[in-house]
This record gives sequence, structure tokens and C-alpha cells, in this order.
Amino acid sequence: MTTSRSLAALMCCIAAAACDKNAVQTISAPAPTAAVKFYNFSTGSPSLNFYADGNKLTAISSTSGAESNSGTAFGAVAAGGLYTAVAPGAYTLSGRITAATDNGVAVVSAPATLADGKYYSFYTSGPYNTTTKQSDYFLVEDPIPATIDYANTLVRFVNGVYNGTGPMTLWAKNTVTGDSVNVGGPIAYKAAGAFVTMPGAVYDLTARYTGSNTAVISRTGVSFSAGRVYTISARTGSVLDNTANR
Repeated sequence: MTTSRSLAALMCCIAAAACDKNAVQTISAPAPTAAVKFYNFSTGSPSLNFYADGNKLTAISSTSGAESNSGTAFGAVAAGGLYTAVAPGAYTLSGRITAATDNGVAVVSAPATLADGKYYSFYTSGPYNTTTKQSDYFLVEDPIPATIDYANTLVRFVNGVYNGTGPMTLWAKNTVTGDSVNVGGPIAYKAAGAFVTMPGAVYDLTARYTGSNTAVISRTGVSFSAGRVYTISARTGSVLDNTANR
């Protein structure tokens, strides 16, 4: 399976999340061939919708069909964890407040160039400043392989802990065999490790600072299925988020 075919398949899943209510889809236009996943991991952040320039890429509909003010809450991944497809090019990516108060205020605004056939993850991060209504952010590429390894799973680690004391390493311990795997560390804040090949199994996860055997963040009983690709993101609040890339 090629990356471009994977992106085309995503379009069926994300159309509702990527369009405003009452928007009209242009069937004759070329299919977008870049894709972004949005994480609202800025501590204390209000709920957000995400944009590329002035185009709204994520939103949540209410039971009435109208757009909800709930948006993507702190600690959540937009569009149900799916990628949103966009045309390749240079953009300003932003996360804007969805609540009635300060509605539309951009808490992050970041220049980004999205390449043809590539996947990305955009994170709000750091503490949300209630006075300036600003958060930090970072963007990482998701180098998902074009071919699927049905015998194994691929896992990588992203460090979103802004107030840590240094780079972190993620360890995954197979709950059946007891084998431990270093999941691409040590990783600095705002950085992503490489995808690591592992047997599909259930794992206990532990994030540690470089040179230490003390667990900083732990999560038990995490299932990684063969043939799938996952990102484990550490965020402030001692949380390891598990989101599937494919």
C-alpha cells in the first residue's frame, strides 16, 4: 500500500470532521495528499477547533446538526484521532477557542509547510496562559511506512512534557514474555522518536529520564496490534496517550 493510497482512503473517514456545516464538497477537485493529526495537549487549554489558514479542519456537530462549542478538549485528539487531509503547501496552522467567550481567538498560530504524501502531528503544548490566551506548540512528521508489516506493530514516542527535567525514554514490557523494548529514546521535549518494530502484544509502558531507572509516567495493559502503527505521547499530568497512526 502506498502512502498516497492510504491518504485517499482517509478521505472517507474524515470528510465530516474537515468540513463546516453546509459546506459543499467539490468532487472534481484533486484529492488532498498531505495529512495532519491535531492534539490539544496544552495544560489548562480551552477546547479548540483547528485551522489551516482560514479553512476549518476540525469541528464537532451537536445532536441538532449545528456545530458544537465543545471542540477538541484538553487531553484529546481531534477528529476522533483520525488524520485530516489537506492539499500540500505552506499554511498557518492554528487552534482557535470554540467556547462562546473568546470564540475564535487563536491560542496557537504556527507556520507549517506540508509536503505531498506525508503525514504530520500538530500538538498544542506547554501551559495555557489565561491572560495572553496563548499556548506553545510543535509539529512533527509521522514517517509511516508505505508497506504494512502484518507480523509486527510499529510504535514511537513523542515527548510533550514541557516541565520535565530532561529527555525521556519510553520502555515497553511485553506482559507475556517479560521482554522490554526501548521505544526510540531518549527524546527531548517537542521531539519524536523513530518508529520501532515490536511484536503485536499487550505491554506495560514506562517513561524515564535519561540515566534513571525511576518511572516518571507509567501505563499498563496497552494493546498493540500487528499490522498497526501507534504513537505514544507523554504529556504533563503523568499521562501516556496511545493514538493509532494507521
